[in-house]
Amino acid sequence: MRNRELAQIFERIGDALEFKGENPFKIGAYRKAARVLSDLTEDIEVLQKQGKLREIPGIGEGIAQKIEEYLKTGSMKKYEEAISGIPEGLLTLLSIQGMGPKTLKLAHDKLGVKNLDNLKKVLDDGSLAKLPGMGDKKVQNIKEGLKQFTATKEEKRISIGIALPLVEEVINYLKKIGVKKVAPAGSLRRMKETVGDIDILVASSNGEQVVNHFVNFPARERILAKGETKGSIIVKEGHQIDIRVVDEDSFGAALQYFTGSKPHNIKLRTIARKRGLKISEYGVFKGKEKIAGRTEEEVYKTLGLPWIPPELREDRGEIESAHNLPPIIDYSDIKGDLHIHSKYSDGANSIREIAEFAKKLGYKYIGIADHTRTIKSKKRMTTEVIAKRAEEIKAVEKEIGIRIFNGMEVEIRRDGSLDLEDELLKALDIVIAAVHSFAKQDMTGPIVDACTNPYVDVIAHPTGRLISRRQGYEVDLEKVIAKAYETGTALEINAYYDRLDLSDVNARRAKEHGIKLIISSDAHNLWMMKDMRFGVGVARRAWLSREDVLNTLSLDDIEKWIKRESQTTND
Repeated sequence: MRNRELAQIFERIGDALEFKGENPFKIGAYRKAARVLSDLTEDIEVLQKQGKLREIPGIGEGIAQKIEEYLKTGSMKKYEEAISGIPEGLLTLLSIQGMGPKTLKLAHDKLGVKNLDNLKKVLDDGSLAKLPGMGDKKVQNIKEGLKQFTATKEEKRISIGIALPLVEEVINYLKKIGVKKVAPAGSLRRMKETVGDIDILVASSNGEQVVNHFVNFPARERILAKGETKGSIIVKEGHQIDIRVVDEDSFGAALQYFTGSKPHNIKLRTIARKRGLKISEYGVFKGKEKIAGRTEEEVYKTLGLPWIPPELREDRGEIESAHNLPPIIDYSDIKGDLHIHSKYSDGANSIREIAEFAKKLGYKYIGIADHTRTIKSKKRMTTEVIAKRAEEIKAVEKEIGIRIFNGMEVEIRRDGSLDLEDELLKALDIVIAAVHSFAKQDMTGPIVDACTNPYVDVIAHPTGRLISRRQGYEVDLEKVIAKAYETGTALEINAYYDRLDLSDVNARRAKEHGIKLIISSDAHNLWMMKDMRFGVGVARRAWLSREDVLNTLSLDDIEKWIKRESQTTND
């Protein structure tokens, strides 16, 4: 898939144009194309060959032509034009939190900053802080952003939102030669938010055939290793994928072993030794006799344990509680998505398109939760726009046959107030409050205040983090959780793969305090609605059950929850 590759090119065009001070609308178009392609789960090359590029929401004629040009020729004239005159490596610095295009241009023009080393130097010698409009506080923010940027580069971990679709593509490719038992392993199977190298396990009696087929994967850039049972390749964007082929009789033991985690496996080996057994990737042995290994269930059973879901295997008490583990939420339990953006704010799709797609996903209900304001597009919700959208929601709901809740994602201001009047909030079905400002201020107080607003139902992405580039704002989650429990406010697990906020650890803390959660896609286009599975993965890692998650409720029950909230605010 070249989706991410193209997304990075369009993002870089936007960066270059902004650095040069060009038309904001052109810049926005390229950034929007980058977002759409990043979130697209279908292969852009396949769509191009099928003539469906222009059917992708958010991709207009001009962008489609540039995609075709790149896929056919390997280059794009607009990209070359945009980056001309800009030193190589300079635009990469825009990935550092706090380093915007204006700051970068100032540092380049006045101090000659051209790369990461130059930036580190002007930060260390204090010259950046002396430039007009800078100052110590802004420079400190850039220094903190630089630390995270450097750490992310060194870790070289892959977002699950990139790794999982890639693995699924490889698995489908392997199935073309008749492979029946194949599964991802490692931290990907445990649904961690980022993974290292991607591991795939295959059961086959003909390892050499499987490996030979694997190393010819179409997106392969180079082969690192090729043997009778093991293979390793680098695909586009530098991601490494490793394959291991085992006998079917050992597939369960190997899958358990290579899924990990290491602390989980150490505990299992300790239990095995106490029982006079030895456990490895080849099976469970009593002396020289192999007594289990074909399935994971067999492996756990020989140790006196029930099968433990992969997402729980982190040595967080799952082995000690194995016989009393709660039935955790399943990927099929989600009945609706309550946080979706339409064209009324910064979404790529109409309410009708969203409703039709949600119905295809099998949802019973959705929530249109547009931003009250969008900084980049300058759109803002007025009384007239809200009324118009409400009418459209009713009409589409009746025509498509899916319940559509009239919601809004409102901004939590730094003083704790919301940017939409209570009189307008009162008329909505669902109010989702969120912070999008990243000034250096502890946001605990404002979020706690938002929880006390009688019309706020949910706090969205409560820490504000973006896994790839920022830690989020300062917030004391214990205080937020305590207030959310007191006020009956739900907290969100945002399923967008670069947020996954709340994290698994924080979601479990919320559960332990009796907080209800929702899992939302926060979709800005149709493809992002499929990200819901990443949020469910977080919920499973957090030991959440169906009862902990509001959008597992039936339509009747979610209606009751919403009416109960409404009645509470009206009492």
